[in-house]
Parts: sequence; structure tokens; C-alpha cells
Amino acid sequence: MEKCGEAGFNDLPMAIDVAKLRLGFETHEGRAQELAKLAAVAKEWGMFLVTNHGIPEPVLRGVKDVVKSFFQLSLEEKKASLGSYMSKENKEDGRNFLKAEDQPLIRVDRLTMKVAPKEETDQGLAVWPRTPANFRQVMESYAEEARKLCGELLCALAEALTLERDVFLQKFEPSKESEVKVKVNYYPACPRPEQVLGLPAHSDGSGLTLLMQFDSVAGLQVLKDMKWTTVSWPPDTLLLNFGDLLEIMSNGRLKSSWHRVMPPVGTDRTSIALFYNPPPYVEIEPVPIGDEDKSSIEEEYKKVVVGEYLHHLYSSRSLATSTTAIKQAITFAKA
Repeated sequence: MEKCGEAGFNDLPMAIDVAKLRLGFETHEGRAQELAKLAAVAKEWGMFLVTNHGIPEPVLRGVKDVVKSFFQLSLEEKKASLGSYMSKENKEDGRNFLKAEDQPLIRVDRLTMKVAPKEETDQGLAVWPRTPANFRQVMESYAEEARKLCGELLCALAEALTLERDVFLQKFEPSKESEVKVKVNYYPACPRPEQVLGLPAHSDGSGLTLLMQFDSVAGLQVLKDMKWTTVSWPPDTLLLNFGDLLEIMSNGRLKSSWHRVMPPVGTDRTSIALFYNPPPYVEIEPVPIGDEDKSSIEEEYKKVVVGEYLHHLYSSRSLATSTTAIKQAITFAKA
């Protein structure tokens, strides 16, 4: 497995203070500086840390508590709690090893849920643990807070690119129909880390992905300058990652990151990824840009329907190998 560099985000200018970006802070010189920093970090990394995000600490603590409680259950208890734990969307039980062509073994215990819009019937992603009893309530509270934060950051990103503030956000309307999915990944301590991946390399099929991890256990790696770089951050800080949908809407000015997860050594690791998407029927297309910016655009993107793009992405991902998959699926949305 390739060696990679080490880049703890604490040591790099990658943390964005959301409090300085909020409306009402316009007259403060720190806001302009934070917007400029946001533009630079977003274009360079495709992700950034989020501090002073405004999500109440009890909400975050509640998420960690219910997730830890669920994954402390035995496999039999988890299956009984979910009813369909071994379904297509939730088939890895933490002991399974999946082998994909030209890839190392993959080890992860995964739970995926569709949080919004609410659906009474099980559509494959509406899988909610019944133990602990407050799991769904806690996760829905977190999703509501995260939706507000993602909306703020979509506006700030547009402003940082000197675009109209709502140019990205309007594609997520009506907000009650925008999609929020949550994927909880539990990586058990690995006895053979040199032979195993936590998650294979991929880009997210989302507008934005908000990532929370427990206990500062490093595992996420991002491909930057054709080298894998390990990123880490403190547990009270969230990480925002760009998905393919935002890359399309920004005409490539904000690129989705190519990333993977390495297995933890000597301890387990838990992360919670929240994916924020426009409604599946919405058409997205590149936002208009000024002539002065056109020289920086490498390729033009075209109008696509969100649901159609995601279907293509997941179909392509199931056929891809580690040597051919780097941002290949997004060519579907290129003119």
C-alpha cells in the first residue's frame, strides 16, 4: 500500500471560523479575511475544518452516545435492532472482508440511514436502530442543525467566489425536500493495516458532506498533488467535504475531493458522514461566471438531473477499480 504524507489540519490554515462568516459580521474586517481564506482553502483542498459552527454541544454529544451504544451491541443484537441489518445498504458486519478487483481488503461496519425527507416506508436507506431507543430522535436533531450549517456554508462559498449568495443554496429548495443521508462507519482495530482499507478511494455523490469523527483517531486520507495525505482534526471540530454535485454547480471551481480511509492501528475509529443533497428531481448546472474567471476553468460542465447523476455515479463505482476510478464518473456531467 502506498505511503503518504502527514498533514494534521491543526497545523495548516484550513480551519474556517463560521462565526466570522455569518451575516451581521459584515462590518468587521475579519469577515473579509475569512472569506478570502475560505476561497483559498476550498480551491486548494476541496475540504476544510469548521469551527464555531453553532451546532450545540449536547446535540453532538448525543450523536456520539447513541452511535457508540449501538456499535457496542453484539452482531446478533444489532441485527435484531435493525431488522434488516444484512440488507444491501447495511451488509458489512465488521467481520466481513470484501475483496474488490485491484484493491486491498476492505473492513468496515456500516450503518446508513435516510434522515430527510422523512419517509414512513423503508426505501433501503430508512434503516433505524431500535436500540438505543432515542437513536432516531437524536440523529434527526443533528441532521436539522447540520442542514442549517450547510445552508450557511453554501452561501459563504458562493460569496467567497464573488457569486450571488443563494446561487448554490437555491438548488436545495424547497428545503423540506432536500435530502439528508447519514452514514456511520465503525472501523475496528486492525491487526493487518498494511493489507486492509477502511473505505476505498472515492469522491462523494453529494452537494456537501459534513464529517464528524470520534476521539481524533486519524484515518482519512485525501489525494493532493497525486500524493495521499493523512488528515486529522480535534474531536470538537467538524470537517466539510465537497461532493460531485457542488463541483458541477461551481463549474469545477470547487472540486470534490478524492479520498479514502485507512484502518486504525491499535484502536477502533468511528466517523459519521452527513450528505446534503438537492432534491433528486432538481436540475443542476454550472453557475454563470465572469469573463475574468473563465481562464481558470479547465473543463465545462453541463446540466444534469441530480437523481440521474447519482444513479450513474453509483453504477460506475460498482464497476471501477482503484487504477481507473479517479473522478471518472463525473465525466457524465461534462459538456
